[in-house]
Amino acid sequence: MTDEPDNLVLQILRRVETRLTTMETKMDRIGEDVHDLKVRATHVEEGLAGVNRRLDRLDQRIERVETRLTLVDSPYGGVRE
Repeated sequence: MTDEPDNLVLQILRRVETRLTTMETKMDRIGEDVHDLKVRATHVEEGLAGVNRRLDRLDQRIERVETRLTLVDSPYGGVRE
């Protein structure tokens, strides 16, 4: 009769161990997914920064063209007539 409770406890401990192992595996996968998301977010931020730099350069070029065509006031004090 003393063997039965020990066996029951061992069975429960084995099930707990199995569940813990499963949870560890899932947590490892979640950690990898979070890492991948961080890497992708970094790439998106870098891409957005590149787009912003290009837009800034285009804005400067457009301002220069408008100034040369006298479509806007000159930044050097000249007034459009």
